[in-house]
Amino acid sequence: MTTVSPTSTPIPAPQHTPQPAMRMRELVFGAACAAAVRAAARLGVADALGESPATASELATAVNAAPLPLQRLLRALSCYGIFAETEDGQFVHTEMSHLLREDDPHSLRYIALWCTEPWTWQAWPRLDDAVRSGGSVFQELYGKGFFDYLHQDAHESAHVFNRAMTTSSMQSALDVAELLDLTGISVVADIGGGQGHVLASLLEKHPTLRGVLLDLPGVAANADPRLRGDGPLAARADIVPGDCREAIPVDADMYIIKNILEWDDDSTRRTLANVVEAARPGSRVVIIENLVDDTPSMKFTTAMDLLLLLNVGGAKHTKASLCARMEDAGLVIGEIRPVNAYLHAFECTVPG
Repeated sequence: MTTVSPTSTPIPAPQHTPQPAMRMRELVFGAACAAAVRAAARLGVADALGESPATASELATAVNAAPLPLQRLLRALSCYGIFAETEDGQFVHTEMSHLLREDDPHSLRYIALWCTEPWTWQAWPRLDDAVRSGGSVFQELYGKGFFDYLHQDAHESAHVFNRAMTTSSMQSALDVAELLDLTGISVVADIGGGQGHVLASLLEKHPTLRGVLLDLPGVAANADPRLRGDGPLAARADIVPGDCREAIPVDADMYIIKNILEWDDDSTRRTLANVVEAARPGSRVVIIENLVDDTPSMKFTTAMDLLLLLNVGGAKHTKASLCARMEDAGLVIGEIRPVNAYLHAFECTVPG
């Protein structure tokens, strides 16, 4: 943490609990907080602020902003513990503001940008329409599906999306590798595994393990460099382009399915059926998902659930709904364990 002089002591945040009416007022201004985080991330304020206190004027020079509006932005963020204002009017880092730095190992900068991309501000006001219809509002808003829009019309947003997903995947991959017991496993398959960060982490931890990554051709072509070409893990990794909703031409001892069972029910059903069809009896299937119940990250996961409804008509699962889909596919459910504060792992086996 930053070491500051007695005149630069951060002002403690108020500890009182707002009355219901004031809390409601704060909540309905939630867009202001999200916009402030986005502005700080785009301006690069966290990167400009070093380990010594700085004034708003000093930071404004560094990020090419107007001093007084930047001071107002920082003061608003300080109310949420993102930066802190000192008694002499300077600003210092907090644990949360460090997460907006590009170079922080746990950086959430691209996650913050992704969740506040321009299209989100058009979609959120239509949430009541999505709740009435039960489907996405994206086609009506933009004349095309979500991913078509990203890749055809919003290239910067697509870049932010890719960086955000990469950041999130890399951070959770190490947690998954630490959690899973691979005793007796020779080959592991990462189904719909994106760039293969989970697979790479497992191969790094288990030197005799072989792995297969299956994802759409455009995704598989950009797999983690460790897994392809002259990468250090390439000799033990096979990259298979394909759509897990259509077929899973992979033979493995363990199949990992992480954060992809969020589509419509038919896609989820087909994916799980394809896993059961491809796997040998007794094979392990590990399904890793965010849950909207029984989790310490409810505010986060329920917000993602609503965003999924808006953009693709998808949904996050409750523990019961995910178990029901696994049982419908014929999987035998075993232990359910938390991976971290926002992910759960469901251990299953393919029956004989």
